[in-house]
Amino acid sequence: MSLDPVTALGVASLSAMLVSYALENRSRGWVLAFALACWASAAYGWLAGAWPFTVVEGVWGLVALRRYLRRT
Repeated sequence: MSLDPVTALGVASLSAMLVSYALENRSRGWVLAFALACWASAAYGWLAGAWPFTVVEGVWGLVALRRYLRRT
């Protein structure tokens, strides 16, 4: 089975979101990884033509970035 590149991006970014969210309590770096995965997921949404998904994931990435910057 072969995935088209857009679908592969979606699978990879959402998988990265899941893993990084699960590991956020281990270190601050996982919070940043989660933010980056959110933005990758937003790119997937944009490429797939799902602009509401793009907006939500982009904002979620900003929230995660804020948490990253505030976490000591």
